[in-house]
Amino acid sequence: MQRKRVGHCECPIARCVDQIGDWWSILILRDALEGVTRFDAFQKSLEIAPTILTRRLKGLVDDGLLEKRRYSEHPPRDEYVLTDKGRDFQPVLFALLAWGSKHFSPEGASVVIKDMRNDTIADPALIDRNTGRDLSDPDFRLVCAPSASPDFREKMERHARTKAAAQSAATARSSKAARKPSGSR
Repeated sequence: MQRKRVGHCECPIARCVDQIGDWWSILILRDALEGVTRFDAFQKSLEIAPTILTRRLKGLVDDGLLEKRRYSEHPPRDEYVLTDKGRDFQPVLFALLAWGSKHFSPEGASVVIKDMRNDTIADPALIDRNTGRDLSDPDFRLVCAPSASPDFREKMERHARTKAAAQSAATARSSKAARKPSGSR
């Protein structure tokens, strides 16, 4: 079954998912960020079928995240090296690592991020570079940038109205529950 492409969407999140949205591509980028460059090394690390690996590597090359470089003429062999665009994926990978460790590792983190300069374990957080505030603060929201099209603006405004209505309803339910006398149902 062919997956639906969403790269034509105006939303940068949809465009990112279209570029690297399947798990194999993310894991290939993880390994590439750790220094893996050769087909056989990716295959061994990921235990992935060669046909799937070939397709994913081609997609990452076509999308500009990896560059294919010939390292042997006889026999012909290529390696896959991160581009600047591919290296820029590292903070995204670190955010996935932190989120996964928090929510899907009841036994505790099996992988951490280490600052090799001072030999300490990093605690990744996504912050606003301008204020230093944590972006998980509810005051931060997605809004349209000046370059957004009128159609995209309408879509975002519709989402905002839906979210506001849901929050208002939740607040009303909470207030109603708080006013109920104890022992009543």
